Amino acid sequence: MHRRIFTFLLIFIIFLAITSSAVAQSSLSFQVPKESIDAYWNSDGTLSLTYVINFVNNPSGAVIDYVDMGLPNNNYSDGNITASVDGQAITNITSSDYQGLGCCGVAIGLGAYSINPGASGTLQVQVEQIAGVLQTDSTDSSYASAVFDNSYFDSSYVTGSTDMIVTFHLPPGVTSTEPRYHASPDNFPSQPVTALDSQGNVIYVWENKSANAYTQYKFGASFPKSVVPASAIVSSNPFAGIGNFIGMISGAILPILCIGGFIAIVVAGLSADSRRRLAYLPPKISIEGHGIKRGLTAVEAAILLEQPLDKVMTMILFSTIKKNAAEVVTRDPLEIKATEPQPETLQPYEKDFLAAFQKKGVDRQKGLQDMVVALVKNVSEKMKGFSRAETVAYYNNITKQAWAQVEAADTPEVKSQKYEEVMDWTMLDRNYDGRTQDVFRNMPVFVPIWWGRFDPGFGKSGAPSVTPASVGHAASVPGNTFAGSITNGVQTFSSKVVGSINDFTSKVTSATNPAPKTTSSSGRSGGGFGGSGGHGCACACACACAGCACACAGGGR
Repeated sequence: MHRRIFTFLLIFIIFLAITSSAVAQSSLSFQVPKESIDAYWNSDGTLSLTYVINFVNNPSGAVIDYVDMGLPNNNYSDGNITASVDGQAITNITSSDYQGLGCCGVAIGLGAYSINPGASGTLQVQVEQIAGVLQTDSTDSSYASAVFDNSYFDSSYVTGSTDMIVTFHLPPGVTSTEPRYHASPDNFPSQPVTALDSQGNVIYVWENKSANAYTQYKFGASFPKSVVPASAIVSSNPFAGIGNFIGMISGAILPILCIGGFIAIVVAGLSADSRRRLAYLPPKISIEGHGIKRGLTAVEAAILLEQPLDKVMTMILFSTIKKNAAEVVTRDPLEIKATEPQPETLQPYEKDFLAAFQKKGVDRQKGLQDMVVALVKNVSEKMKGFSRAETVAYYNNITKQAWAQVEAADTPEVKSQKYEEVMDWTMLDRNYDGRTQDVFRNMPVFVPIWWGRFDPGFGKSGAPSVTPASVGHAASVPGNTFAGSITNGVQTFSSKVVGSINDFTSKVTSATNPAPKTTSSSGRSGGGFGGSGGHGCACACACACAGCACACAGGGR
């Protein structure tokens, strides 16, 4: 019995030490001098939100590279969310990556617009058509009640006060004498300013120049149900009756929640740190400009899209083989022979790639690492003065068009020819291997004439059966065999050439996107913890270990 208690205590003490270390690594420290929130109560009964948050990152703080925005519920679509930093569009927006501890929200990856220590930036987030946000007013059944609680941040990360403005835009058709505002939040004026917007719609404006960004304030208004569809009014929560039961058992489960909270801290910390190590592109590609950077090679586009580095190196291998600059001598282990003389059309990274393969073991890995670092820095230099968001969208569209050309071909011969022409671009698709198998399912692939330089065993004894050569092609193989060869090529780099691709990428990242030089690394503020990425989480902990309460919108006063 004593031994069991001792073991449990020992494990718990070790666990506390680990979690304390994870918490200590979180060094986010920022200010929000100004924040405005516009809540549009639409005529269809949905809610649209616009947050404009001015972040000032303290010099001692960590990089803010993610913001977790708490939302009222999950009745929305990621496709209806847009964001920008200082007017520059953000494309990394997803609910699946949300790390706030509330029920619902969206993670916004700032990417190239991450806010560095000592810098500032204004984040704007627009969320359209959130459904299920209106209830019947508790004092008048003919009125709909619209209540909104703002997203907020963990008080351990935010310093200073906030000039906060919250504006309710009531639905069209509500006259100036009909709506009713609810009791104002603490520290706000006793009643909002009432006005009409440029379309003649009623608006309520609350402002507190001495508010703070770590408090959740509740705002509310009621208006006639007749201005919105009856179906938009949410009935009372059928599960509300279990509240008392939950209250009775909460005391018993609180310790479990606390331990769960510690586990969440560690897991989130490891996850965030791992993700940063794999983000090898510099957080800022100089000063973001305007327009698309055209003319990048498929490999350079892969770097811009931060494709896995084992895929990038496979793309380089294919490009050197297609240019007749190299051939694979053996695939397991992978050995490459450079041809002489080298073609004049080789890119610098292709030359470095071939030079690295003339080395052995650790020297080869170091050579490939140096090649990737130089490639990343070259892409960063080329992107100066151009919009990263626009350029990423441009090359994603090229990938879509490449696949469309292949899929539109009506015969195996034409389909194979098109695939060869656009192969580099199709590989930018993160599911290119599975998609290749789908495209060539139940049909042969007429492989290009250079395929034998990639697969030295092609057509030899013991190799998969092939059909006679076609014009412009070496021979044909089953589609699944062809797709598998490409996939195996990527896996070869990961397992036989550079070892752990995560470790390899981490070494590249340390040169191209090093962690901030602070006394400790940062974490998501609020709902997310640990790691090096500063997540301005739109959520603050309700207690030390029992989780968080994020923004909510609903009816009733």
